[in-house]
Amino acid sequence: MSPTRLAIRRLNQSTAYMAELFWSEFLGTAVLVLLGNAVVASVVLKGSKGEGAGWLAIATGWAFALFVAIWVAAKSNAHLNPAVSIGLATIDRFPWEQVPLYIAAQLLGAAAGQILVILHFWPHWKVTLDGDAKRACFCTAPAIRAPLWNAVSEAIATMLLVFGVLSLGTSPWERNLGSQITDEWSWFAFGIAGLLWAIGIGLGGTTGFAINPARDLAPRILHAILPIPGKTHSDWGYAWVPVVGPIVGGTLGAILAKTFGFC
Repeated sequence: MSPTRLAIRRLNQSTAYMAELFWSEFLGTAVLVLLGNAVVASVVLKGSKGEGAGWLAIATGWAFALFVAIWVAAKSNAHLNPAVSIGLATIDRFPWEQVPLYIAAQLLGAAAGQILVILHFWPHWKVTLDGDAKRACFCTAPAIRAPLWNAVSEAIATMLLVFGVLSLGTSPWERNLGSQITDEWSWFAFGIAGLLWAIGIGLGGTTGFAINPARDLAPRILHAILPIPGKTHSDWGYAWVPVVGPIVGGTLGAILAKTFGFC
């Protein structure tokens, strides 16, 4: 084979591999947001059979959403979160050149998942009069508005998430088991879901535990641009908190995990 043909073949293989990673992250994040924000909608929207189920139902729903999403996105090692991708890249556990691809897939996947939530609950938007409740089905808001401290809360929660992921997940990621579902990957998914459940119940009450810029920003954009009946403002003054806080926290969590020898 000539050098030119060999180069083209390698380029095609590389492109196919990158596409596989993109769609894995896209689908995984779409499932995460679909199931996660669907449980929020089920709890807060009028007329839903889950109305009033409470915070425990929301935290549990998000935990199971992450469990399923990790399985769906196994081929890309299930980052599902820009804070995870950036944190791993910071400690040289993930190539920086793939970070933009992953973040793009995560943002677009989150948007796709949110569109499905909108369609699934369409009749309920009209009968729900509380605009803040509707927005909660898209993105987070603080219990007490203090942006700096809200960002600290998001950073602490995401730091624990990424630290925990690396504590539990060094083996599956380092062995590149993402191309197949194994018993080890299954336990990894279960462990991370349990960690998210604990974070949601214990640390989520202050800000709604976005701990994921894609999961908050992409749905917030859709809330702003789509004709949701009776919606309120999209709270852009707060939007930086669930983006900056998780990125800072995820980076710190990765650095701590590396410093203490967990990865």
